[in-house]
Amino acid sequence: MTPSEVEGFPQRSWSIEVWLVNERGEQVPATVFERVTYRLHPSFGDRATQVVKSPPFRIQEEGWGEFDMTIDLTADKTHPIQHDLNFSTERYESKHVIVFKNPKPALLALLRETGPVPGDENGLKKRPAGGDESTKKKKRTEKNVDMDKLADGLQKLNEDDLLQVVQMVHDNKAADSYTKNDVELGEFHVDLYTLPDSLIKMLWDFTAERGAI
Repeated sequence: MTPSEVEGFPQRSWSIEVWLVNERGEQVPATVFERVTYRLHPSFGDRATQVVKSPPFRIQEEGWGEFDMTIDLTADKTHPIQHDLNFSTERYESKHVIVFKNPKPALLALLRETGPVPGDENGLKKRPAGGDESTKKKKRTEKNVDMDKLADGLQKLNEDDLLQVVQMVHDNKAADSYTKNDVELGEFHVDLYTLPDSLIKMLWDFTAERGAI
């Protein structure tokens, strides 16, 4: 290691890697990214911009100064995140939420390899019901509503109407209804097949009134 350029600030060797964290909190290779671009402090000169094209997207450098850097994560589109490089601890992690909107099929397949894929852009997605196709048809007949058409209609609603739908579901769902509210991602997931018939009718009428069905 070369001597420090500034008295009182020792020269340090440091490295950065990029990983994904699955729904169980486990680190998994970040194969969803095509490349990672590190944008370091200008004092690094020719090394201030570094591109790495394979996991774990590791770079290793040395220097005496702490600084904020931009890390561009590329998968279909570029997702920039800010990283605070500091030497307060020997090892630390920075977690960032990356939202992929309308991912291409290849990226979608890679995302599925790392864990469950969240709902669509509007945050409302029909969760597949258990059982075979005949069971699903039976449930659809019992509710006397075309559930696929209702799911499509809900996704066409604007943001204000969707907020009303979420409130409607919260106020009228049954004890065994499946709902999941992901505040961080701004998404609300619901399994329409687990909702009471009366609530399904309310949702159908509301969506029809809005001209989405």
